[in-house]
Amino acid sequence: MKKSLVAIAVLGAFSGIASAQSAVTVYGTMDAGIVSERGGKDGSVTKLTSGVASASRLGFKGSEDLGGGLSANFVIESAVKVDTGETDSSGIFSRQAFVGLKSVSAGAVTLGRQYTPLYNTISQVADPFGAGYAGSAKNLLPTAGAETRTSNTIAYASPNFSGFSGEVAYSLGEVANSNSASRQFGAAVAYANGPLNVRLAYNNRNNDTLTVKTNDIGRNTLLAANYDFGVAKAFLAYGVDKGTNSAPLPNTANPYGAIIAPKASTDSSDLLLGVAVPFGASTILASYIRKDDKTGLNQDADQWALGYTYALSKRTSLYSSYARISNKNGAGYTVGNNTEAGTGDKAFNLGVKHTF
Repeated sequence: MKKSLVAIAVLGAFSGIASAQSAVTVYGTMDAGIVSERGGKDGSVTKLTSGVASASRLGFKGSEDLGGGLSANFVIESAVKVDTGETDSSGIFSRQAFVGLKSVSAGAVTLGRQYTPLYNTISQVADPFGAGYAGSAKNLLPTAGAETRTSNTIAYASPNFSGFSGEVAYSLGEVANSNSASRQFGAAVAYANGPLNVRLAYNNRNNDTLTVKTNDIGRNTLLAANYDFGVAKAFLAYGVDKGTNSAPLPNTANPYGAIIAPKASTDSSDLLLGVAVPFGASTILASYIRKDDKTGLNQDADQWALGYTYALSKRTSLYSSYARISNKNGAGYTVGNNTEAGTGDKAFNLGVKHTF
């Protein structure tokens, strides 16, 4: 009896140690807003939409201390539609799903479905709207499809060395008899110290498939920076997009009813200028984005955007945003938001976001 009690006590002690070394967190974002869109071929659209500022989601993340500065970690995240209660049709955990190891001194390696270094640079450094609201940089900058997330990805993120850091991601195409078809490679180097945040990102996408051999590579290079002056934060980004699928259109459904449907540019540059001005619980956001199409079609576009957020608490905020796109020579860019591509060249939204 005494031996049994001792054994139970020892097991209980070890169980306590194990639980102290492991942690799992449930987190998410609930975001819903009224969206009013104008200018598309189907006329005006007013709707209640989920994920205007930030995509609504439910996620689980965890870590386990393995000792010696090494830990195991995972993230699994599902898209949620607040307006209908549905999940994303592309899969239950289609946003992120990865597992890996992290070393304090050597960095982190993760395997699974993850954000690309290019998208991280756009959303975290370049865009004052954080890739959300009507003013989202996703309306003109290359973020559609595999530019945002990739499956079958092996990623490495370095530790921070006096403000310097880097990340590399390689996504396997998993095409039979080819190690290069449909594969994608991305990398970024960054410097963040005090008020300055600078990042240079590169993305390389092979467009070959099992049945089509194009020998065509889509390439993106983006330099982004922001600087916090205290009274305002200034944003600047410049990108170059070359090759097929280097700048896919967010809306491919010929939104303005042109006789000849708009075509995605295979040779373009992007310029973004932005500012975020905080005062109290409020923040004013503004940006200008120029898409310069260098192909013979010359389908340029300009976007002007203005936004306002009010923080009711650290986790809950109200927001409003308006953006307008001027399309040239039959270009088909639309004003969307974080989750939707949009239907016209003007949009206004008003909503609430809560994180947990």
